[in-house]
Amino acid sequence: MVIIYSKFYGLEPEKRERIINAALKEFARNGFEKASTNGIIREAGISKGSLFNYFNSKKELYLFLFDYIQEIINKIYAEVDWKETDLFERMRQIGLIKFKIMKQYPQAFDFFKNAGDESAPEVKSEIAAIGKELIESGFGLGYKNIDLTKFRDDMDREKMMNIITWTILSFAEQQRNKVGSFGDISIDLLGEWDGYFDILKRCFYKKEEQ
Repeated sequence: MVIIYSKFYGLEPEKRERIINAALKEFARNGFEKASTNGIIREAGISKGSLFNYFNSKKELYLFLFDYIQEIINKIYAEVDWKETDLFERMRQIGLIKFKIMKQYPQAFDFFKNAGDESAPEVKSEIAAIGKELIESGFGLGYKNIDLTKFRDDMDREKMMNIITWTILSFAEQQRNKVGSFGDISIDLLGEWDGYFDILKRCFYKKEEQ
C-alpha cells in the first residue's frame, strides 16, 4: 500500500488526515455511487487534480479507506494485555479500548457502519470480503491464548464459543443501529454488555470459575 500510494503518504500528516476525513464523511453520508469527489475536494480544501494525483479513481479512494480503518483497528489490539487469558475479561478490556478509539475516530467507524449497507455493484463484493476478513481476524485475535479449562466439560466447546460469538456480533449490531454517529456512543453500553457477559459466564464456565 505504501508503494501504491507513495505520493499520498508523502503529504504532510495534517493534509493527509484532512483528505481522509473529508472522504470518510462524504462516503458515509451519501454512499459510494452518490458520493461526490467535488464534495471531498471542497471539504479537504484541495484541487481536483491533486486528489486524482493520489488516487486513480473514486473506487480506489473508497477501498483505500478500509486500509485506513484497518490501521485504526490495529491501534485497538496494540493496547490489549494479551497476558489476560480469561475470555470475558479479555473481551471487556477490548470493549473499553474500542470505546476510546471509536470516540477518537468517529468518522472512520461511521463510514465502516454505512459501508455495510452499501449496494453499489462496483464495490459490494469487495466490501463483503473485507468485512468478513476483519471480523474473522478480530475474533481470531480476541480468542487467542484463551484459558479454555474454565469452560464446562459437559457441553460442546465449539457450540459454546459460537453462541458467545453470535451474542457479541448481535449486541454490536444492535448498538450500531441505535446511534447516528459513533461520536454519540455512551459508556453506558459497556455496563449493559457486562450484563450479557455475566449471563454467558454463568452458563458456560465451571462453577468454581464464575
